[in-house]
Amino acid sequence: LKMETTRETLLILFSTPYYFIIIGIEIFLSNYRHKKLYTLKNTVTNIYLMLLNRGLDLLFRSIYVGFIFTFLYNHRLIDSWQNAFAYWAILLIAEDFLYYWLHRFDHEIRFFWATHVTHHSSKKMNFTVGFRSSVFQPLYRFIYFSPLPLLGFKPLDILFVYAATQIWGIFVHTELIKKMGWLEYILVTPSHHRVHHASNPKYLDKNMGMFLIVWDKLFGTFQKELNEKEYQPINYGLTKNLENPNPVTVVLHEWAQIFKDITQPNISLKARWLYLFGPPGYSHNGSRQTSKQMRLVENSLDQHKPV
Repeated sequence: LKMETTRETLLILFSTPYYFIIIGIEIFLSNYRHKKLYTLKNTVTNIYLMLLNRGLDLLFRSIYVGFIFTFLYNHRLIDSWQNAFAYWAILLIAEDFLYYWLHRFDHEIRFFWATHVTHHSSKKMNFTVGFRSSVFQPLYRFIYFSPLPLLGFKPLDILFVYAATQIWGIFVHTELIKKMGWLEYILVTPSHHRVHHASNPKYLDKNMGMFLIVWDKLFGTFQKELNEKEYQPINYGLTKNLENPNPVTVVLHEWAQIFKDITQPNISLKARWLYLFGPPGYSHNGSRQTSKQMRLVENSLDQHKPV
C-alpha cells in the first residue's frame, strides 16, 4: 500500500513544525512561571511510546486498510456521496462518535485498558503527553471504524480525518490554556481533557471524546473541571502509579498484573473472566476498587463531613 502521497502524510509533514513551536513555547512558559510541567524522562517516554505505536500502526496498516477497509468499501452500502461538504462533515462526526466508544471501552474493559493505560501513566500534563500513545491500539482500533467504509467513505479519507482530529487531541494536553469560552460547549478543550487525565475519583473515566464533547454530554460521561473551592486539585497519572517504570514495564505492567490475577488459585471462573474483561480495578475479594466504587466511597465521605 503506497502511502507517500496521501493527504494524511502531507498533514503530518505540515503539522510537525507547529508541534515543535507549541512545545517550545510551553517549555519556555513552564520554566518562566516555575510550573515544572516537563521532565526529560517523561518526555523521552512519551516519544518512545509514540514511536512504538506509530511503527506498529504502519506495519499493520497494509492489513486493515489494504484488505479489510478496502474489502468493506468495495461492498459499500452507499455507492457515492454527491455533496462534498456533507461527505466530509458526516465522516468527521461519525468517526468522532465511533472514537468515543473506542475510548470509552478502553477505559471500561480491563483487557483494553491494559493497552490504553500507557497513555494515562504520565504524572505530568503537557503537549508531549499527547504523543504518549496506547502502543497496541492499532491492532484493534480499525474494528470500531469498520462501519465507515461500508457507508461509502474511502479508506484513506478515514485515515486522514483520524490524523486531523489527533492533531486537536494533542493540542488539548496542556495546563497553560484554561477555559475557551463558548467552545467549551462543543469541542473537547484542555479543561475537559485535564479532567480526563486526572486520577481523582470524581474525574475518573470522564470526557472520553477526541474532538467533540457532545458525546460525553449525551452518554453521561461528562465532568467539567472544578475550581479548588469546589473540589481538590487535579492529580495526574494513575490511581496507583508505577514506582520505577522502565521501557518494558511502562508498556506491559497491566498485562503482567492481569496474568497474576487470572492465575490465582481457588477463584471462580467468573472471577477470572472479570479480571480480564471486567472494569479496571475489579477484585474478587475487595482488595482493589473500580472507578465507580472510588466515587461511591468519596461521596459517602463527603456526606459525613461536618458542615
